[in-house]
Formats: sequence, C-alpha cells, structure tokens
Amino acid sequence: MESATQRGFAQKYGPYALVAGGSYGLGAAFAEGCARRGLNLVIIARKKDALKATATRLRNAYGAEVKTITADLSNYDDVKKRVSALGVDIGLFVYDAAFVPIGPFADATEADLAAAAAVNVKAPLLLTKLFSGPMIQRGRGGIVLMSSLAGGQGSPNLATYAATKAFNTILAEGLWKELSPRGVDVLVCTAGAIMTPGYEQAESAKPAPGTLPPSTVAETTLGALGNGPVVVPGAVSKIGRFMMTRLLSRRSAIGIMSKNTGGLS
Repeated sequence: MESATQRGFAQKYGPYALVAGGSYGLGAAFAEGCARRGLNLVIIARKKDALKATATRLRNAYGAEVKTITADLSNYDDVKKRVSALGVDIGLFVYDAAFVPIGPFADATEADLAAAAAVNVKAPLLLTKLFSGPMIQRGRGGIVLMSSLAGGQGSPNLATYAATKAFNTILAEGLWKELSPRGVDVLVCTAGAIMTPGYEQAESAKPAPGTLPPSTVAETTLGALGNGPVVVPGAVSKIGRFMMTRLLSRRSAIGIMSKNTGGLS
C-alpha cells in the first residue's frame, strides 16, 4: 500500500524521473529509489544489456513504466533529441554519470579530457537547463547532481575529475538558491567512496573507510531532497568533508588527498 510520503514525493516530483547513468551501481539505486516512491522512469546509459536488465527488474518489482535510452552522454545533442522525442514530463532529474580520467595529468590524452568535460560538466549543465524550464513553469520539480569529496580540493591523479565535481557542487548550490522560490528543489550529493561495480574491480583490495553501498547513498540523497543544497551521506564522509574544507589549510588538504590518490594510474 502506498504511503503518504510516497504520494507526496510522486506529486512533487512526478510523473517521470530521468536518471542519467541509470543502468547499474549508484544510478540503478537512484532509479530504484524513484520507482519505490511511485515515479515512472527514463534511464539513460551506454550499456544496452545492463540498461534493459535494470528496466525489466524495476518494472517487475514496482510496476513502474520504464523508458530506456541507450546513448553516450558525451553527445549532448543526441541525448537532447532522444529525450525530447519521448514527450514525457520530467519532474525529477538525477545526474549520476561520470567519466573519470585516472593517472597523471601529463599522461592524459586530449580525448579523455574532452570526454570528462562533456560527460561531467556539459551534459549535467545543459540537461539541467533543459529540464528546469518546464519545472519552473509547473512550479514543482527536483534536480540532483552528483559530486564527490574529491571535488572539495585538488586531488592529484584525479585532477580533472575532481575539478568537474567541484563545478557540479557550485552549480547546484547556486541553483538551489535561485530555483527553490520557484518550486524546484536542487540538491548536490557530495559522496565519499561507494561500493559500485567499478570500485569493486579497482586495484585496491580493501574498501576505503566509510565506503557505502549504492542503496544507502541513493536513499539518503532522495530523502534529503528539498532540505538544503548539499547532502553528504555517511558519518565518516561528513567528518572528512568538515576536516578537509573547514579545519585544514588547502595545502594540507591537498597533501592528504595525494596520499589517497597519488598512486592511482
């Protein structure tokens, strides 16, 4: 039986949530959290099989209508065309996709840097513009952008990725103030380590302290929508962010990040 909380969420952010990067990991957890709250879905990702599997699972589990778009989010014009062709009202936009160039900046290719800018900055910026207009007209809606603790300061060997995450944090904070009086809730999730399939396959054998499952990050974030500009899931990440951004000098914060990311390649 649908709860009052679910009804309220669906009324505020329905009828459709669009989750970019929604085929597996955190994106799939966001999609599931939205379906559980009574929203229909549009999920976008590159991997067709994973996308179809997630869509089928959510249809069967929650009875949600799930539309899929197999697309590369670095190609904004194609994504915009295909989303617009669906003809559905997007009441909640969640951007979880990311391209992560790992290793020394000196070794990065122009193609990788361009992809990071396209997927991590251009796409969330322009999709936010695309969806926020109708939300403003309706006087309701929600936007969730994903950031990272890596974006709180320079992060050696993740320098480009960290910079793109900082962009999303500042964008969301500004839009939170601009759009909340117009009925649109904006939130940035500043997350620490998440036990996604990509993280599990990384070289490190042990998870970082405070590593959270995707479901916890998604549920914490969706539960915080409408309550402020920033959410930091997990006590360890909250403490880490406070120390790195409030207590330590920039030089010290970068040095600490370097101990964690300096060996990445």
